[in-house]
Amino acid sequence: MATFTVVVGDPDTGLAHQLEADGQDANRFLGKSIGDEVDGSAVGLDGYTLEITGGSDDAGRPLNETVAGADLQEVLMEEKQTGYHPKRDGERRRITVRGREVSDAVAQINASIVEAGDTDVDELLAEDE
Repeated sequence: MATFTVVVGDPDTGLAHQLEADGQDANRFLGKSIGDEVDGSAVGLDGYTLEITGGSDDAGRPLNETVAGADLQEVLMEEKQTGYHPKRDGERRRITVRGREVSDAVAQINASIVEAGDTDVDELLAEDE
């Protein structure tokens, strides 16, 4: 059974909230890709819509939006992007990344709030504590 740490960014306040999704709630993320929208009730944010913006697996390898599927793949990276920051101009390096699809191997999912609900995020999260 999948368990994810979901880091939800709130663009209005600039804050990030770290939440857990397991069981049926985690299943709502399986099979989704970077850029897909998910109902916020999966992490306790009823009435909110979240967009998946990235993530990483248990070894820290990032999800890469240019790689299809959920498997590991070595990608030749030439410019600055998630998982690679060149130290000099023209530097290229082959980096192992995971595909853009969320699977059981993913440990953390990054998401951003796209549509806000009626209740404030802080109020919803305070009820869970």
